[in-house]
Amino acid sequence: MLDPDHVTVLSRLLLAMLAGGIIGFERTYHGRPAGFRTHTLVCCSSSLLMLLTVFQWQLIEAAHMDTIRVDPTRMAQGIMTGIGFLGAGVIMKEKLAVRGLTTAASIWMTASIGIVIGMGFFFAAAAASVITLGTLTLFNRIESKMPIVNYGKLTIRMPRDNYLNETEIYEIINAHSINSFTPSFTLNSDGKMFEYQMTISTKKTINFSELATALSKQEKIHEFSVIPVGT
Repeated sequence: MLDPDHVTVLSRLLLAMLAGGIIGFERTYHGRPAGFRTHTLVCCSSSLLMLLTVFQWQLIEAAHMDTIRVDPTRMAQGIMTGIGFLGAGVIMKEKLAVRGLTTAASIWMTASIGIVIGMGFFFAAAAASVITLGTLTLFNRIESKMPIVNYGKLTIRMPRDNYLNETEIYEIINAHSINSFTPSFTLNSDGKMFEYQMTISTKKTINFSELATALSKQEKIHEFSVIPVGT
């Protein structure tokens, strides 16, 4: 027969494992590096550390009770600080595209769920788990159908003695329903190549592909790049 305290510890850790595993499974399903095992361990570790504050009086000798002032919220603050480093580790920058923000947020939320499970707020933990899964699944579908402006960076390099002027470049860009702004113009160190750089935006990402096709047909363009800026 297990001690009641042992039952409490085991049940809360198992609930934390379940909540973290469910959220982590969704991340694994979408191919994220921080997935099933990561979220499970984060939730369990957060719950475990909060259990320390729940049973702190059993761990402290009675002789010291009058001299110790304990603030359980400090443990939660320490957990969330550590989770911040883990969350930063899953954020990746690929050129101008930033990925992993949603996974970092889900890890932070998983840690929060583990904390409240450790403290015994099971209804809050259950509600937070449902909300988190709903946000990761349902909101993803809604977001995919929302009219979103997509941004990118356009770079064009051309010989100095045979190049398209600014007006001609803008005509090609605008012909594909793409807006352009914040242009910059650079002459390379040997004075032979012009470089145009600008931010571009459109409501359809396929327009970037069509622009790249059109630029590839321009004989005066020596080199170009169209880099979408995503999250």
